[in-house]
Amino acid sequence: MNLLILAGTSEASALAKHVGDAGIKACLSYAGRVERTKPQPIPKRIGGFGGVAGLCEYLEEEAVTHVIDATHPFAVQMSRNAVDACATLGLPLLGVERRPWLPKRGDFWVEVDSIAGAVDQLQRPKQRIMLALGRMHINAFAAHPHHHYLLRLVDPPASDITLPDYHSIVSRGPFTVEDDIALLRNHAIEMLVSKNSGGSGAISKIEAARALSLPVIMINRPPLLRERQEVESVKEAMEWLLHGTKDRGV
Repeated sequence: MNLLILAGTSEASALAKHVGDAGIKACLSYAGRVERTKPQPIPKRIGGFGGVAGLCEYLEEEAVTHVIDATHPFAVQMSRNAVDACATLGLPLLGVERRPWLPKRGDFWVEVDSIAGAVDQLQRPKQRIMLALGRMHINAFAAHPHHHYLLRLVDPPASDITLPDYHSIVSRGPFTVEDDIALLRNHAIEMLVSKNSGGSGAISKIEAARALSLPVIMINRPPLLRERQEVESVKEAMEWLLHGTKDRGV
């Protein structure tokens, strides 16, 4: 077995540990969105593949036998490329897909289907807004420069951020609900903008917003549009690797 793990989530890191402990030959692949990746127990690579054709070439050159897609739920293009490349080469592919968050009692969500939809929701009087999105989408919110924005980033902010009024914090999770309640209070945040990443690793900010009765602009996940086999946990992914596939559908 020679496994390629498409990474970018806590599940990918957890899977890398289990794979390393099991002695499975594997490589962890990062897209390169984050400059400082965590140390890992298996080899890793950073950077794109060059679309479906480039991914096919890599899979063939490295003699990859299995692929697990544990990318972020919003890394849709990479997931689509993996489906197409594995179908072309006849390789088994598994997606590790977190369940999306669902609103609970006490939540005040405005659900939108895109970053542009979230930007449109900010046509309102000046507020103090936390953007919990990652750095690649930040500049879209410069369309509403009158707001004050709080950014929490894994890497120091790039020099090309065009928001005229923002404060950035460089910090890597996981965070507790208490941490995020204190953060929102200390910065007098009035609204949160978040992607529906799902899972437990990043939910603290959503629970903090609920505790403080803050509105959340929640960006829904884009559809994958292509079928693939999926599981929801690292445990199930290891069972798939070690004991054969388990058809969970989409």
